[in-house]
Amino acid sequence: MRLLVHLLCALPLLWLGGLAALDRLGANPVEAAIRFSGDWALRILILALAVTPLRQFAKLSVLASYRRMLGLWGFAYAVLHLLGYVVLDQFFDWANIGHEIIKHKFITAGMAAFALLAPLAATSTQGMIKRMGGQAWRRLHRAVYLAVPLAALHYIWMVKAGWKQPATYMAIALLLLLSRWVYALRR
Repeated sequence: MRLLVHLLCALPLLWLGGLAALDRLGANPVEAAIRFSGDWALRILILALAVTPLRQFAKLSVLASYRRMLGLWGFAYAVLHLLGYVVLDQFFDWANIGHEIIKHKFITAGMAAFALLAPLAATSTQGMIKRMGGQAWRRLHRAVYLAVPLAALHYIWMVKAGWKQPATYMAIALLLLLSRWVYALRR
Protein backbone atom coordinates (compact mmCIF):
# COMPACT_ATOMS: atom_id res chain seq x y z
CA MET A 1 0.00 0.00 0.00
CA ARG A 2 2.87 2.39 0.79
CA LEU A 3 4.29 1.79 -2.69
CA LEU A 4 0.90 2.60 -4.20
CA VAL A 5 0.72 5.88 -2.26
CA HIS A 6 4.23 6.78 -3.46
CA LEU A 7 3.27 5.99 -7.05
CA LEU A 8 0.06 8.01 -6.82
CA CYS A 9 1.97 10.98 -5.42
CA ALA A 10 4.59 10.69 -8.17
CA LEU A 11 2.03 10.53 -11.00
CA PRO A 12 1.52 14.31 -11.27
CA LEU A 13 5.28 14.76 -11.56
CA LEU A 14 5.44 12.14 -14.31
CA TRP A 15 2.49 13.84 -16.03
CA LEU A 16 4.28 17.21 -15.87
CA GLY A 17 7.45 15.65 -17.29
CA GLY A 18 5.45 14.12 -20.12
CA LEU A 19 3.75 17.43 -20.91
CA ALA A 20 7.13 19.17 -20.92
CA ALA A 21 8.72 16.50 -23.13
CA LEU A 22 5.85 16.81 -25.63
CA ASP A 23 5.97 20.63 -25.52
CA ARG A 24 2.39 20.72 -24.23
CA LEU A 25 2.74 23.21 -21.38
CA GLY A 26 1.23 26.04 -23.39
CA ALA A 27 2.46 29.47 -24.37
CA ASN A 28 4.21 30.03 -21.04
CA PRO A 29 5.66 26.66 -20.00
CA VAL A 30 7.55 28.07 -17.01
CA GLU A 31 4.39 29.55 -15.50
CA ALA A 32 2.48 26.34 -16.26
CA ALA A 33 5.10 24.20 -14.50
CA ILE A 34 5.23 26.54 -11.50
CA ARG A 35 1.44 26.56 -11.16
CA PHE A 36 1.18 22.80 -11.66
CA SER A 37 3.71 22.04 -8.92
CA GLY A 38 2.10 24.56 -6.58
CA ASP A 39 -1.37 23.10 -7.14
CA TRP A 40 -0.11 19.62 -6.35
CA ALA A 41 1.83 20.79 -3.31
CA LEU A 42 -1.36 22.24 -1.86
CA ARG A 43 -3.52 19.24 -2.80
CA ILE A 44 -1.15 16.76 -1.19
CA LEU A 45 -0.63 18.89 1.90
CA ILE A 46 -4.40 19.05 2.33
CA LEU A 47 -4.52 15.27 1.98
CA ALA A 48 -1.87 14.99 4.70
CA LEU A 49 -3.91 17.32 6.88
CA ALA A 50 -7.00 15.15 6.26
CA VAL A 51 -5.35 11.97 7.57
CA THR A 52 -5.90 12.63 11.27
CA PRO A 53 -9.58 13.68 11.03
CA LEU A 54 -10.28 10.69 8.78
CA ARG A 55 -8.45 8.41 11.18
CA GLN A 56 -10.34 9.81 14.16
CA PHE A 57 -13.84 9.92 12.71
CA ALA A 58 -13.68 6.73 10.65
CA LYS A 59 -11.65 4.81 13.25
CA LEU A 60 -9.03 3.94 10.61
CA SER A 61 -5.81 4.01 12.61
CA VAL A 62 -3.88 2.54 9.66
CA LEU A 63 -4.10 5.94 7.93
CA ALA A 64 -1.69 7.51 10.42
CA SER A 65 1.24 5.73 8.80
CA TYR A 66 0.63 7.70 5.56
CA ARG A 67 0.50 11.20 7.03
CA ARG A 68 4.27 11.80 7.10
CA MET A 69 4.70 10.34 3.60
CA LEU A 70 2.01 12.65 2.22
CA GLY A 71 3.52 15.62 4.03
CA LEU A 72 6.93 14.93 2.51
CA TRP A 73 5.43 14.55 -0.97
CA GLY A 74 3.58 17.83 -0.49
CA PHE A 75 6.84 19.46 0.56
CA ALA A 76 8.63 17.96 -2.46
CA TYR A 77 6.10 19.59 -4.77
CA ALA A 78 6.49 22.85 -2.81
CA VAL A 79 10.26 22.64 -3.38
CA LEU A 80 9.67 22.15 -7.12
CA HIS A 81 7.26 25.09 -7.06
CA LEU A 82 9.81 27.33 -5.34
CA LEU A 83 12.69 26.13 -7.55
CA GLY A 84 10.61 26.82 -10.65
CA TYR A 85 10.10 30.38 -9.43
CA VAL A 86 13.70 30.98 -8.30
CA VAL A 87 15.50 29.21 -11.17
CA LEU A 88 13.23 29.31 -14.21
CA ASP A 89 11.28 32.49 -13.60
CA GLN A 90 13.74 34.69 -11.71
CA PHE A 91 17.08 33.17 -12.88
CA PHE A 92 18.50 33.40 -9.32
CA ASP A 93 17.99 37.19 -9.23
CA TRP A 94 18.02 37.35 -5.44
CA ALA A 95 17.58 41.13 -5.31
CA ASN A 96 14.45 40.93 -7.45
CA ILE A 97 13.16 37.93 -5.51
CA GLY A 98 13.53 39.92 -2.26
CA HIS A 99 11.76 42.85 -3.88
CA GLU A 100 8.94 40.58 -5.10
CA ILE A 101 8.50 39.04 -1.63
CA ILE A 102 7.96 42.51 -0.17
CA LYS A 103 5.92 43.88 -3.08
CA HIS A 104 3.46 41.00 -3.63
CA LYS A 105 1.48 39.68 -0.68
CA PHE A 106 0.84 36.37 -2.46
CA ILE A 107 4.58 35.73 -2.68
CA THR A 108 5.00 36.77 0.97
CA ALA A 109 2.34 34.23 2.01
CA GLY A 110 3.89 31.51 -0.15
CA MET A 111 7.37 32.11 1.22
CA ALA A 112 6.03 32.11 4.77
CA ALA A 113 4.27 28.79 4.14
CA PHE A 114 7.47 27.33 2.71
CA ALA A 115 9.52 28.65 5.66
CA LEU A 116 7.12 26.87 8.02
CA LEU A 117 7.18 23.61 6.04
CA ALA A 118 10.97 23.34 5.63
CA PRO A 119 11.75 22.54 9.29
CA LEU A 120 8.90 20.02 9.31
CA ALA A 121 10.42 18.17 6.38
CA ALA A 122 13.90 18.39 7.89
CA THR A 123 12.69 16.86 11.17
CA SER A 124 10.45 14.18 9.71
CA THR A 125 12.72 11.21 10.41
CA GLN A 126 12.44 8.79 13.32
CA GLY A 127 15.92 9.88 14.42
CA MET A 128 14.85 13.52 14.67
CA ILE A 129 11.75 12.57 16.64
CA LYS A 130 14.00 10.75 19.14
CA ARG A 131 16.56 13.59 19.29
CA MET A 132 13.91 16.28 19.75
CA GLY A 133 11.63 14.28 22.01
CA GLY A 134 8.09 13.44 20.98
CA GLN A 135 6.43 16.39 22.69
CA ALA A 136 8.78 19.02 21.18
CA TRP A 137 8.52 17.32 17.79
CA ARG A 138 4.69 17.41 17.92
CA ARG A 139 4.75 21.06 18.99
CA LEU A 140 6.99 21.96 16.03
CA HIS A 141 4.89 19.98 13.59
CA ARG A 142 1.77 21.92 14.58
CA ALA A 143 3.20 24.62 12.29
CA VAL A 144 1.46 22.74 9.47
CA TYR A 145 -1.82 24.14 10.83
CA LEU A 146 -0.61 27.59 9.78
CA ALA A 147 1.43 26.57 6.73
CA VAL A 148 -1.44 24.96 4.80
CA PRO A 149 -3.86 27.90 5.18
CA LEU A 150 -0.98 30.24 4.24
CA ALA A 151 -0.38 28.16 1.11
CA ALA A 152 -4.09 28.38 0.27
CA LEU A 153 -4.00 32.14 0.90
CA HIS A 154 -0.96 32.35 -1.42
CA TYR A 155 -3.09 30.72 -4.12
CA ILE A 156 -6.14 32.94 -3.49
CA TRP A 157 -4.08 36.12 -3.65
CA MET A 158 -2.15 34.91 -6.72
CA VAL A 159 -5.12 34.32 -9.01
CA LYS A 160 -6.49 37.30 -10.86
CA ALA A 161 -9.68 35.55 -11.93
CA GLY A 162 -11.26 32.21 -11.12
CA TRP A 163 -10.87 32.30 -7.35
CA LYS A 164 -13.31 29.40 -6.74
CA GLN A 165 -10.71 26.63 -6.81
CA PRO A 166 -8.27 28.34 -4.41
CA ALA A 167 -11.17 29.35 -2.14
CA THR A 168 -12.32 25.72 -2.13
CA TYR A 169 -8.84 24.61 -1.01
CA MET A 170 -8.92 27.20 1.77
CA ALA A 171 -12.39 26.06 2.87
CA ILE A 172 -11.29 22.42 2.95
CA ALA A 173 -8.15 23.29 4.94
CA LEU A 174 -10.16 25.34 7.44
CA LEU A 175 -12.79 22.61 7.79
CA LEU A 176 -10.05 20.06 8.48
CA LEU A 177 -8.54 22.32 11.12
CA LEU A 178 -11.98 22.92 12.63
CA SER A 179 -12.60 19.17 12.76
CA ARG A 180 -9.38 18.72 14.73
CA TRP A 181 -10.48 21.42 17.16
CA VAL A 182 -13.95 19.86 17.58
CA TYR A 183 -12.41 16.43 18.13
CA ALA A 184 -9.99 17.84 20.72
CA LEU A 185 -12.89 19.47 22.59
CA ARG A 186 -14.84 16.19 22.66
CA ARG A 187 -11.93 14.31 24.28
